[in-house]
Amino acid sequence: MKLKIKDNQVVVHLPSIVGKHYGAFWRFKGRYKAVKGSRASKKSSTQSLKVITEIIENPHINWLVVRKVERTLRDSCYAQLKWAIHRLKVDNFFKCSTSPLEITYKPTGQKILFRGLDDPLKVTSITVEVGSLCRLWIEEAYEITSEEAFDRLDESIRGQLPKGMYHQVVLTFNPWSDRHWLKKRFFDEPNPNVLATTTNYMCNEFLSDADLILFEEMKKNPRRYRTAGLGEWGIVEGLVYENWEERAFDAHEISNRPNVRSAFGMDFGYVNDPSTLFCGLVDTVAREIYVFDEMYENGMSNEDILKKVSEMGYAKERIKADSAEPKSIAYLRKAGLNRIRAAKKGPDSIRAGISIIQDYKIIIHPRCVNFITEISNYTWDKDKFDNMVNKPIDDFNHLMDAMRYAMEEFDGRKGVRLMTY
Repeated sequence: MKLKIKDNQVVVHLPSIVGKHYGAFWRFKGRYKAVKGSRASKKSSTQSLKVITEIIENPHINWLVVRKVERTLRDSCYAQLKWAIHRLKVDNFFKCSTSPLEITYKPTGQKILFRGLDDPLKVTSITVEVGSLCRLWIEEAYEITSEEAFDRLDESIRGQLPKGMYHQVVLTFNPWSDRHWLKKRFFDEPNPNVLATTTNYMCNEFLSDADLILFEEMKKNPRRYRTAGLGEWGIVEGLVYENWEERAFDAHEISNRPNVRSAFGMDFGYVNDPSTLFCGLVDTVAREIYVFDEMYENGMSNEDILKKVSEMGYAKERIKADSAEPKSIAYLRKAGLNRIRAAKKGPDSIRAGISIIQDYKIIIHPRCVNFITEISNYTWDKDKFDNMVNKPIDDFNHLMDAMRYAMEEFDGRKGVRLMTY
């Protein structure tokens, strides 16, 4: 199969670009395509190639690309689609703009539009000037914890279409928990209108030897390999934190309440782990932690961390950071994060920190998608006999550790902040 653009001599051999293992995904014409998969399974890259190909091949198709939080779109789906445009060698035929965030196919005016579910009005009031808005891609669909929110989004893709055309909704995600509504909705019962498929890194023939070594190393952690390596549903048992809920709130209003103090914690990432910043407000009387913002990015240098925290507006906040990185803390403190300090570490400090947090109810703003993913998968570890032990798993813990550092100054029994500097 070849992708052709008339009068401009652009001819691309799609099989060599898309690769193998996604034939059924590429051809399916039912309403829903639900693709769960491991990291590096090329599900998102294949989907981005499909989006661009359909725009070129059919002058009636427009795409709506959605994530739970709008601010995450530019560095994920938008960047992925720009990669696909370049991969297909059709750069000259597309205009990519960031204000507003959209991609236009110049020969016809067809659009790829980007929206976040954190602004519902922008999602439900979309019109296009050319063709029909008949395609929807929900990236990181696992972030959408409410099935009702998905239903409202699904209903926006409707209306009459020319003969031979069809509406389609594509969901791509990592299957961290088998408790998620996506499993029951799309995977548990066969449906001719649904393509529910599982992919993993072995479907990606473009991976380097270095990439494959990472997955071999991952096998040492069977629980993580099952989900992040093989793309199977994660099995969640024995949550460390159970008293939490996702709820929108006004952080400014919360911060002005009596007995409320801010709490910021940082965990440093490495080659394959994210650097994180936990941003919370703690009501020491009501015993509530309000999680209002987060940083969660891979491959950050100390300079990147400084820039990001400053852009977020938290450079002057008191931040407790992982004491295992004294050089990073010293650099950040000297460079502008004047109130960053090392968290305390010692025997049983993890368990003690967890105990403090367990005395509180945790309210999480919907935009903190990475925090929600971690807390809903952060469980107690098991021994070789499958019995739970009194320590958490070494996974889904980057923001969990950052929260623990931030909360170490709050006495678990009295709700008193211990001012150490």
